Parts: sequence; C-alpha cells; structure tokens
Amino acid sequence: MTVVDPVTYDVARIREDFPILGRRLAGDLPLVYLDSANTSQKPAQVIEALDEHYRLHNANVARAMHQLGAEASGAFEDARTKVATFIGAPRREEVVFAKNASEALNLVARVLGDAGRVREGADVVITEMEHHSNIVPWQLLTERTGATLRWFGLTDEGRLDLDDLDTLITERTAVVSLAWVSNMLGSVNPLEPVIRRAHEVGALVVVDASQAVPQLPVDVAALGADFVAFTGHKMVGPTGIGVLWGRHDLLAELPPFLGGGEMIETVTMERSTYAPPPARFEAGTPPIAQAVGLGAAVDYLSAIGMENIAAHEREITAYALGRLQEIDGLTIVGPKEAVDRGGAVSFTLDGVHPHDVAQLLDSKGVAVRAGHHCAKPAHQRFGVQSTTRASFYLYTTPEEIDALVDALHHTKQYFGV
Repeated sequence: MTVVDPVTYDVARIREDFPILGRRLAGDLPLVYLDSANTSQKPAQVIEALDEHYRLHNANVARAMHQLGAEASGAFEDARTKVATFIGAPRREEVVFAKNASEALNLVARVLGDAGRVREGADVVITEMEHHSNIVPWQLLTERTGATLRWFGLTDEGRLDLDDLDTLITERTAVVSLAWVSNMLGSVNPLEPVIRRAHEVGALVVVDASQAVPQLPVDVAALGADFVAFTGHKMVGPTGIGVLWGRHDLLAELPPFLGGGEMIETVTMERSTYAPPPARFEAGTPPIAQAVGLGAAVDYLSAIGMENIAAHEREITAYALGRLQEIDGLTIVGPKEAVDRGGAVSFTLDGVHPHDVAQLLDSKGVAVRAGHHCAKPAHQRFGVQSTTRASFYLYTTPEEIDALVDALHHTKQYFGV
C-alpha cells in the first residue's frame, strides 16, 4: 500500500495554493474546511486559468473564425485531451462534457431508453447507497419504459452486499449503475465482480465516479465499465462542468440527448443528421471556461500525483476515524476502518440533531455538512433521518481533525450530553 512520502507530499505547501484556506471567519477563527465531498476548494492555478481565459481568450468555440475563436476552441479541446489522459481513456472523443455528473447520468439513462437498450421486461440494477443522481434518472427511465428497477442492499458495516449478485444481475438485466465510492458511507465498492457479472449476461455498466476520480488513480480502460460519470468541482475544478466517459462504439450508436447547435451533421426542414461523438452530446455553447479550468485542475492533480493524493486521503481518514471514535455518544455510519474507504465520514451524536451539530461546529470555524447528503435510501437503511458529515481531501491536516474533535466536545458540553 502506498504511503505518503513527506518529502514529495507537503500538505503545508499544497495549502498555500488554496487562497480560501487562509481565510479567517467571524470571531477571527481560522477556517477548518471539512466539506470537500460536497465541493472541493480551488487552487490559485485553476482560478488564474479561468481569469486568463476570460481576460484574454474569451470567444465561442467551433463557430468563430477569428483568432480568439481559434484560441478558445484550442483550449477547450486541449482540456478534453487532458481529461482523457487523466482517466486513461483510449480516445479523447470518448470524453463528453456536461454541466455536472447529474447531467451525465441523466444523459446515459435517457439515451439508453431512446435507443431501446432498456425496454419493458428488462431490469435496471442500482444500489441502496447511491446518490439521488444515480437513483432518480433510473426511476424515470423504468417508469417510462416499463422496465423494473432492482437494487443491491448494504451490510451493517456499510458495504455493498454482493450475496445476491447472481440473482440480481440476470439475463433480464440491461443496465447496472453504481457508485465507485459512496458520498455518505465512504465505502469503496468492489467494482470488478459486478462488472464481470454484468458483462456475462450482456448488461451495460455505468459507474458514478464523482467521489472516486478526485481521490483515486483512475484508468477507465482497465476498469472495464461502459460509462463513467464524474464532476469537476469535487476535483479542485470549477463548478458547472462534468464529464461522461463512454466506450466510443456505444457513444457512436446512441441517439442525441439534446438538440441544438454543433451537435448536428446537417439540418433540413424535413430531418437532421447528427455529428459523431462527442459533439453529438454537446448541444449549444458548452462550458468553455469551465473546461479550461478543469484542464488546469487535471494538471494540478497530476503534478502532485494521484497515488500520493490517495495515500494522503487514506492516512488522514484513518486518523479521523480513530479520533472520532474517542467521543462518547458518537456513532459513525459506515465503515469504521480506513480499508477500501474514501474520505467522507458521516456520524450521529446522541441527543443532538445533525443540523445543530453542524451549526455549533460552524461557530468554531469548522465547516461540515448536515442532512441526508442526497442519499436518503442509505440513511433509511441505517435508521437515521440525517447525519453530520466531515469529508477530507488533499489539503486536510491532522490539526484540522483535532479542531473537529475539540469542537465536537464543545458541542456535547453545550447541549449537556
């Protein structure tokens, strides 16, 4: 297992790249940002790339036949190439830009239905730990087509329960869609047996990698899935851009998601023909500046090394799990050991509502999330309406975990629990 090399991975140096991490909050408290599973903070390199684009190169892409248009188009397509290399895509044309992972997942669900790949009598299989973005699109698809939605359950530890693998994924299964890393439980799912079983019965596999791509090395060619979706803002990139990777042969045979400019080959009043991927799925003016920013984010993460980031994430998560379990009355919902686990830790505190926990932590400068984290079925599985979630990333320090623990002790004292 890779461990963090303090010579090459300097958290203090990395933090200098993130202007917001030096901010002082009300009461002159330092910001302790533990909400990176919600959205990551942005390094100066990404902020500067956005600023430079708008200051010097702003133009529409694939339309303007002037120097600015050529510069913007080149930067936009260069970002596509960077993303493709970052995730190990065999072809840059397999990278489709969307506005976020939710749109990417909706795109897949919609066009698979439109293409007749999911129809009445078929099954779509998901899991009980999914983000709503990987539940609702499949509910809409099965309602529209008459297919049946089925799902994997969870173990008491918060892991994917694969005991029913062969009975859930059958010859009726058209699609299996699941998270690589749970945004609520932190579990890293064993994708290999699921993908293997799905392909044995001829089903397609969609992976929601929104929590995986920011913190794990990713090679989509080796992974073996058919589609992978993720979002830019969780991987130190801008908001407003997501990515759908798909096998080129599949993308080439699927119909468009939206109609409009640049997704066409030709248009007459009677009919239209469509451009090859990825343009077919990128109707209208795309997120140009956001793509440039995402390219800068990919450069930033690549320079640090995803193996190093993953190792840091494991170490800081292990430290946090140990410290949190020192607190009487605190219950971690999800795996309690940093094995096959991401850096999002959801918990409850006896006698205190999660929203009150978050508010008291905020009064100490500690930013966390409270609620159902867009994962209501997973909360229902564990008999809780909501949780407080602390989540970590490449810039999180042990001292910030200590500040979280101190603030939780203050919360217990404040509420007398």
